[in-house]
Amino acid sequence: MENNIGQEFFERTKYENLETSPQKLGVPLPDLQLPKSKQARHVSLPRVDEMKPQIDSFSELVKRRESLRQYSNEFLDLNELAYLLWMTQGVKTITDYPLTKRTVPSAGSRHPFETYLLVNRVEGLEIGLYRYLAVEHELERIPSPDDLKERITAGCLKQKHVAESAVTFIWVAVPIRTVWRYSQRGYRYMLLDAGHVCQNLYLAAESINCGVCAIAAYDDDLVNQALGLDGVNLFAIYLASMGKR
Repeated sequence: MENNIGQEFFERTKYENLETSPQKLGVPLPDLQLPKSKQARHVSLPRVDEMKPQIDSFSELVKRRESLRQYSNEFLDLNELAYLLWMTQGVKTITDYPLTKRTVPSAGSRHPFETYLLVNRVEGLEIGLYRYLAVEHELERIPSPDDLKERITAGCLKQKHVAESAVTFIWVAVPIRTVWRYSQRGYRYMLLDAGHVCQNLYLAAESINCGVCAIAAYDDDLVNQALGLDGVNLFAIYLASMGKR
């Protein structure tokens, strides 16, 4: 049987088939985060130290966790959103290397994602597109078209829970961060890393009486175009709608 595309991907990313990584070629470390826009509106997020989840039993969260595609019209508050962002990409420390140590595992601590948010119902935030600045623990408002929600929903193959969510998380890959160290094999690791992040979102959301639905069925080009991404150096790798039960 001839190799299909999936088999070819795994074959070509075996160690013996890799090109020399940028790290071994002496290329400088990529930035830990995309540049912060000086023109954009920035929103400081509450600290999460004193956030008390409604459920704090890990075994109970695992038992309760399920995908939820229907949400109430209730708004999230900014404390809850800050909590979810911290639990999925929060920076605990920055080392001298520099590397970030975060609330989720990542191959080589490369953490190749930027968290974009399609915000529909969050108290104190205008409807629209935001990016989580994990290093500063704040949000950056990104200019977006008025029909962004409709465009993202269409890009997600018209799945209604995207349009009806309080927030849809969109994890955008910055491949050079992982490829810098692992060459083409880094694309495998980014997919694994995305799973770690989304599982944290499921469990964290469950702890505050919210639900999540992970989304892998989406049109790459439509979603990337809606977000203004080039699809090569920056591209959507995973999405998840979420909202109050």
